[in-house]
Amino acid sequence: MILEQLQSELDGLQRDGLRRQRRSLDSPCGPAAQVDGRRLLSFCSNDYLGLANEPALIDATCAGARAWGVGSGASHLVSGHLTPHAALEQVLAEFTGFARALLFSTGYMANLGIVPALVGRGDAVFADRLNHASLIDAVQLSRADSHRYAHGDLQALERLLAASSAKRKLILSDAVFSMDGDLAPLPGLLELAERFDAWLVIDDAHGFGVLGAQGRGSVAHFQLPPAPRLVYMATLGKAAGAAGAFVAGDATVIEWLQQRARTYIFTTGSSPAIACALATSLELIAAGDGRRDRLRQLCAQLRDGLAGSRWRLLPSPTAIQPVIIGDNHETLRVAAALYERGLWVPAIRPPTVAKGSARLRVSLTAAHQPADIDQLLDALRDLG
Repeated sequence: MILEQLQSELDGLQRDGLRRQRRSLDSPCGPAAQVDGRRLLSFCSNDYLGLANEPALIDATCAGARAWGVGSGASHLVSGHLTPHAALEQVLAEFTGFARALLFSTGYMANLGIVPALVGRGDAVFADRLNHASLIDAVQLSRADSHRYAHGDLQALERLLAASSAKRKLILSDAVFSMDGDLAPLPGLLELAERFDAWLVIDDAHGFGVLGAQGRGSVAHFQLPPAPRLVYMATLGKAAGAAGAFVAGDATVIEWLQQRARTYIFTTGSSPAIACALATSLELIAAGDGRRDRLRQLCAQLRDGLAGSRWRLLPSPTAIQPVIIGDNHETLRVAAALYERGLWVPAIRPPTVAKGSARLRVSLTAAHQPADIDQLLDALRDLG
C-alpha cells in the first residue's frame, strides 16, 4: 500500500539519523526560548540583529494594522497592492542603490519567480554547488540547462561559461551560504557576467542587514555598482525581523519580473501591516552599526573560545558559525547533550548539507550576550 511505502521511507530516515523534529515555542523569537515547558538558550534563529521582537516593530505593525487592516485581499496586480507596499518598494530600492524593487511573499517564492522569468529552454544556468534549495528548485523549474561549478571556484565557472553556446546565460549564487557562512566571490562573479554577457542573480538572504555600510548587504560589502545585469534578492524575515522578500535591479528587469514572475503574479499580496513594520525595520537597520558591531564581537568570542579544541569551525566571517562533526548520529547526540544543558543548537544533516558533513549550525544574533557565548563554550568544552 502507498501509506506503507511512506512509513517505510520514514523509518529509513529515522534509521539514518535524517528525520527532522519540529518544536513549538511558547515565547517570542529571541535568545531566551520557552519550549515544552523548558527555558532554553537558543542559537537557532536567523534574527541576526535581534529585531523580530523589537518593540518599535511591534508598534509599527499594530499601527499599520489599524490603518490598513491585516490582509491585502488580492494579488498585487489585481487589488492587493496597497500604499504601504508601494512605499516599502521605493525605500528598498533607495536603500540598496537599485532603480526599482519588487516585493515577494517569501524568499523561496522570489527565487522561484526570478530564474524562470529570465531563462528557459535552450538557455543555461551556472550555479554554485552549495546554493540554497530554492535556487536549485528555481533552475529545475526554468527548464534551462543546468551547470554546477565547484563551490566558489571562479576558474571552473569561467570554463563552463566559455564552453557554453546557450542563447542566454545566468550565473546564480547565494551571497552568504546558509550552512557554511562564507561569502561568494561577488566581484569575480560580476566580472564573468560582464565578460560572457550573462545575468548575475544573487540571493543575499543572510547578508542583507548585516553586511555592508549601514547593513545594505553583500553587494555594498564588496562596493559593487548596481550593474544592469545584476539581479539582487534578499529576504525580510531574517535580519529585518519580519517576513517577506524583495528583488531589486534595473527598472526594465523589475518591470519584466512584475509581468512574468509567476510567484508574484499568482499569489495574494503580503500583509500591509508587515509592510509598515518593515519600513521601521529599515530605519533600525540603517542606524544599526552598534548591533552589527556587537554581532561581530560575539562571533570573535566564539571562534577564539573554540580555538585549539576538538571542535572544527568552518572559516565563516558571518553570524553563521558551523561546527563540523560529520556523522549524522554523532551530530544528533551532541545536539541532544547540549539541549539537556539548556542550549538549543540545531543539528544539520543531509540533504541540507553534503553526506559526511553533518554539523551544528550556531547562529548568533545581536540579542545574545557575552555570557550566552560563555555558556555555550563551557558546554562544548565539557562535551569535547
